[in-house]
Amino acid sequence: MNLLLLCNKVPYPPKDGGSIATFNLARGFVLAGHKVSILAMNTPKHYIHPKHIPELILKEINISLVNVNTRIKLIYAVLNLIFSKLPYIAVRYHSGYFKKALSDILEHNSFDIIQIESPYLGYYIPIIKKYSSAKISYRAHNVEHEIWNRIACQSIVFYKKIYLMNLAKRVKKLEINLLNKYDCILPITQRDNKIFISLGNTKPSFVTPVGLDLSNLQPNQPDFTFPTLFYIGSLDWMPNQEGLRWFINEVWEQILIQYPLLEFHIAGRNAPDNLIKLFNKKNITFFGEVDNSIDFINNRSVMIVPLFSGSGMRVKIVEGMALEKTIITTSIGTEGIETKNGENILIADTVEDFINAISITIENKDTCSTIGKNARAFIHQYYDNRKIAEDLIMFYKNLK
Repeated sequence: MNLLLLCNKVPYPPKDGGSIATFNLARGFVLAGHKVSILAMNTPKHYIHPKHIPELILKEINISLVNVNTRIKLIYAVLNLIFSKLPYIAVRYHSGYFKKALSDILEHNSFDIIQIESPYLGYYIPIIKKYSSAKISYRAHNVEHEIWNRIACQSIVFYKKIYLMNLAKRVKKLEINLLNKYDCILPITQRDNKIFISLGNTKPSFVTPVGLDLSNLQPNQPDFTFPTLFYIGSLDWMPNQEGLRWFINEVWEQILIQYPLLEFHIAGRNAPDNLIKLFNKKNITFFGEVDNSIDFINNRSVMIVPLFSGSGMRVKIVEGMALEKTIITTSIGTEGIETKNGENILIADTVEDFINAISITIENKDTCSTIGKNARAFIHQYYDNRKIAEDLIMFYKNLK
């Protein structure tokens, strides 16, 4: 099959959840013997110079980049709030340059499947239908409005809460308007699939979780530092910032009373200054963006994921489990990943829960090791990237 993936950010390097999900699936298609092209917006936030994409990747996947300025402009945000019903977060992806690039690639190529990787790219479906007879697939990485609604609920600043609630309502309307304009939908979890059905989806759906190249995720258990807590994730994503602030302010000082030598290591890119300032607390080390996330994870013992908003699937949790780590996360953190508390993960939703879970991992290294081994076995069973890609191709071939 010949597939075109449309992305609202460059999926290389695959460092955050969205880019990992897109890039890994694209490579899965290639390994299964199919032709793959990617047309991606090259935005200031995720900018990459085309020369920095390895030649080996470009031989496998035809990648085209379009510079799109998605920077937030206050005056436009205010005008949007007053005069528009569309969410400003979506309008920023409306680009004449991208529309022209998409038209050109569709006029000169014939595709079997065009897969859009964001609801904000639904704006371009009329262009696809004008120039192509390909089936249109919408890969839903999250239920977007759920993320913003949860962030709004967590906010304690009144005016911010009101704005976020308005944004969540607009994003929900946009997602509902997108329903059934495609030929099929690919939710990333079964839970999300049920939500889209409840919202009105009637098109064929196929749950397509984030797949991992498990050959590249080899645990290094004998050499990790025990006990050490760690966190890794994109620190420009609001749910991650919110969760870390809560953990450091509410849990960390209390756990240090019991374990004064315990260390907490944090890695992630684009952390705002006010968050970096919070990292100056006792026994916390901030590494910024690390060169090799696998090494960072392998060299530490217990992953902390204090997530209270967000949607879809947390890819770093899946990666950590593949590397045999004990993960301590919230019920929201493990949504969409059919884990079992106490068997292959530890779930904590309150300060007391986190303290108890951390104590379990510190006091009993064997328990920590068993949970990690169970986690890796679970990931091998359900998240092998090549199998996921092959199953999706079979679904596409049967699509009418």
